[in-house]
Amino acid sequence: MANSIVSRVVACAMLVWAGSVGLQAQAQAQTAYPNKPVHIIVPSTPAGVLDNVARTLAIRLAEQFGQPIVIDNKGGAGGNIGAEAAARSPADGYTLFIGFNATHGANPALFGKLSYDPIKDFAPISLLAAVPNIISVHPSVPVNTLAELVAMAKARPGQLSYASSGNGTSTHLAGEMFKAAAGIDIAHIPYKGSAPAVADVIAGQVPVIVDSVASSTAQIKAGKLKALATTGARRLSVLPDLPTVAESGYPGFEATAWLGLLAPAGTPKPVIDQLNAQILKVMALPETRERMAAFGAEITTSTPEQFAAHIRSEIAKLGKVVHDANIKPN
Repeated sequence: MANSIVSRVVACAMLVWAGSVGLQAQAQAQTAYPNKPVHIIVPSTPAGVLDNVARTLAIRLAEQFGQPIVIDNKGGAGGNIGAEAAARSPADGYTLFIGFNATHGANPALFGKLSYDPIKDFAPISLLAAVPNIISVHPSVPVNTLAELVAMAKARPGQLSYASSGNGTSTHLAGEMFKAAAGIDIAHIPYKGSAPAVADVIAGQVPVIVDSVASSTAQIKAGKLKALATTGARRLSVLPDLPTVAESGYPGFEATAWLGLLAPAGTPKPVIDQLNAQILKVMALPETRERMAAFGAEITTSTPEQFAAHIRSEIAKLGKVVHDANIKPN
């Protein structure tokens, strides 16, 4: 009897010890994040703004974490292919995602039923950057301000046209938002990317263009495009004399592309908070700001909660633009 009691006591003690060791190991695993390479899914091909921002972030995060940051480019379907892959990934902090104003803004309205839920399937970490657009015209167009362009459009309804980088892109949405704000009728000419759109406007085929800062700035400085306004909330550091649309008679107007870092839903809160803290450090570095400015991105960080609120706001805002303008995907 005594031996049986002793055996049971020893067995219970071993279970308690084993449980304690297991909890300690789990705690150590959590505090040790990251202890292996972290992957960032980018829903675009290499060399674009999304990819450049992701790689800039990855370089500095790798230094902070002491672990490699691997970029996985999964472009296609307006970002939906990459978003679905990220949403289906393990929620352990080792797969992250660069979401933007398409995947977490316009796409629910643009494509209808998605294979992922931009709110329920993701845990926001932080906004990263905003990418304003510029409204420009061919140098031969006899206007020098946005007000003059609006006056011309109202005098010739339906006769002017503007180029964008494609149906449902941030440049197209910005163009439609401006048309609605100004009450003008300008035909939309979609292109498959900024390069062919800019080329046709420079060639005089289309009089007006709404395009990203990155692809327009060099042409504006070379005198091949005449810039009238930026769609961002603030003036651009690369073109400080260029007024905003808001300054040009449309208070409160803002239409920018944006991007941020997310994780699959269910990723532990301590991991989300750690990533947010590291991102704030990385984005505050002067060299990060300079690198971002080189491809037309302005740093914009946030708390996870602020980013979540931003996503909800953008889905509602851009969804209305898509519906009102009857925009369809390419």
